[in-house]
Amino acid sequence: MAVNWTREQKQVIEGREKSLLVSAAAGSGKTAVLVERIIQMITEGENPKDIDRLLVMTFTRAAAAEMRERIQAAIEKKLESEPENEHLQQQAVLVQFAQITTIDSFCLGIVKDYFQMIGIDSSFDIADNAEMDLIKNDILDNKAAEFSFQDP
Repeated sequence: MAVNWTREQKQVIEGREKSLLVSAAAGSGKTAVLVERIIQMITEGENPKDIDRLLVMTFTRAAAAEMRERIQAAIEKKLESEPENEHLQQQAVLVQFAQITTIDSFCLGIVKDYFQMIGIDSSFDIADNAEMDLIKNDILDNKAAEFSFQDP
């Protein structure tokens, strides 16, 4: 069954040779549109791209996992109709190594890979919410102590 894409969705799916930021309301079909865009990029044209040459970023781990699963399913579906397609076979393997990630995970990877170039200690760590609360409370306590006034 063919999907009836809106004009705006078609623009996103068919736009090439440029980076893309998609912002739309929940339930508007963002994931479906991006999956279709990616599938077309890795399967169509004279020189289809390899999935591991694309960077796909989302806001949540769940969205990244869903995106990877949908792309994998779409590749497998295409392979059913084109089982001898070596490029598709390769994409089915490469999707496991593709940069389909959250923005924060991508940025963390860059910091880990290039910590020496940005001048930070290689043993840096990311604080969780509980650690951040402790750090904020310590800072507030220290600042409050600096400005505390004692009655004469």
